Amino acid sequence: MSKDYDVVVIGGGPGGYEAAIRAAQLGLTVACIEKRIGKNGKPALGGTCLNVGCIPSKALLDSSHKFAEARDHFAVHGITVQGLSMDVPAMILRKDKVVEQLTGGIAQLFKGNQIDWLQGSGKLLAGRQVAFEGLDGSKETLNAKNVILAAGSEPVQIPVAALHTDRIVDSTGALEFTEVPQRLGIIGAGVIGLELGSVWRRLGADVVVLEALEQFLPMLDRQVAKATQKSLTQQGMDIRLKARVIAAQLEGETVRVRYVDDAGEKEEVFDRLIVAVGRRPCTDGLMAPEAGITLDERRFIHVDAQCTTSVPGVYAIGDLVRGPMLAHKAMEEGVMVAERIAGHKGSQVNYDTIIGVIYTHPEVAWVGLSEEQAVAQGYTVKSGSFSFAVNGRALASNEAEGLARFVVDESTDRILGLHILGPGAGELVHQGMIGMEFAASIEDLQLMMFAHPTLSEVIHEAALAVDGRAIHAIQRKKNR
Repeated sequence: MSKDYDVVVIGGGPGGYEAAIRAAQLGLTVACIEKRIGKNGKPALGGTCLNVGCIPSKALLDSSHKFAEARDHFAVHGITVQGLSMDVPAMILRKDKVVEQLTGGIAQLFKGNQIDWLQGSGKLLAGRQVAFEGLDGSKETLNAKNVILAAGSEPVQIPVAALHTDRIVDSTGALEFTEVPQRLGIIGAGVIGLELGSVWRRLGADVVVLEALEQFLPMLDRQVAKATQKSLTQQGMDIRLKARVIAAQLEGETVRVRYVDDAGEKEEVFDRLIVAVGRRPCTDGLMAPEAGITLDERRFIHVDAQCTTSVPGVYAIGDLVRGPMLAHKAMEEGVMVAERIAGHKGSQVNYDTIIGVIYTHPEVAWVGLSEEQAVAQGYTVKSGSFSFAVNGRALASNEAEGLARFVVDESTDRILGLHILGPGAGELVHQGMIGMEFAASIEDLQLMMFAHPTLSEVIHEAALAVDGRAIHAIQRKKNR
């Protein structure tokens, strides 16, 4: 038995479901294959992001931040709280409800756009055929004019810290703790490790982060990275760099971890251990050898700038291909591919303006190049920073920690990057991204009028600071 489609999408995560919806909007017949079963035991769209990634982690981050805010910071506003406690199962239940609402919403979008949601797994065969096996064991072959591979990624596992029940867990398991660990170990000081560490640190866990790299958050501007590390350390997170884990083993109700740093071999004992050392593309079993898809040495699918694979009519997006593993990157790639399939050949993704966000508190966000990266690429750089500590809106909100920093090409005045640590950084950074998309100069931002009092004034002052013109800071450089 076989069925014909204009587009078959393998994977119903952010990239896959947006590709399917956009293709359907453009009048194409679309099927989307997704095998995920949600926590409620029902088939679920949304991939890692909605089910066990972006959305549930942000729900826990928000709940834990509200708790910590009430415990540690309400008094400064004159608010007294007595008998404060955290009901962890209730927090987890709220997280699950948020997930169900969003994944259910995608199912309704599929229905409204007449997309066939095929619940099961798909494998690309030769000739743009897809072998589909349903969750019920049924099998059929789909004939596709175009195939979009969007199977996503999975957590990297390391032999020295094999996962075990609820004691040694990956990022998924860390979303399901039913009580606050007394001592929590985390392998990896990346985005996932820092966010999950923040959740449980706010709720009272002693958190130790073991990172093998020498540099903290190397993708960030060094000034912003140092400020971020200082902030998290002051919050009680014990971040240890150049700490390479060599063994982790269960001992009753605890986990004994051995690691090596500059001082030699050391040990720590934890109640729980989270392994957060990165993610790998889910390319194993996704394609038959005769499908002809080219992979690189790390099992990523080789694609061009338009996400076209080595086989005409077959595309790959999101975590399966080069670039940062971010849901919004996958979304934009999915829309681009759907539009190009429909004949909109001008559709493209600007990979120079992909935003990164770490949802700690304060948030960390960046777009474009850091000063170090810009110099390494041959730019002559000028930069400017401004602190939230003197921003009226931030002070009024008791959210005055952090800074914004612009990186600018001195020869052209074009914005190369914006890096922020501070309240609402994940929202504010879009101002830099929009400027970069429209090839704005830093002078363009300097000449704009920003509302007062707003957090956005920090962005304006940072732009002014690039040329020694910041009003609410003493400038050491010559004014322009």
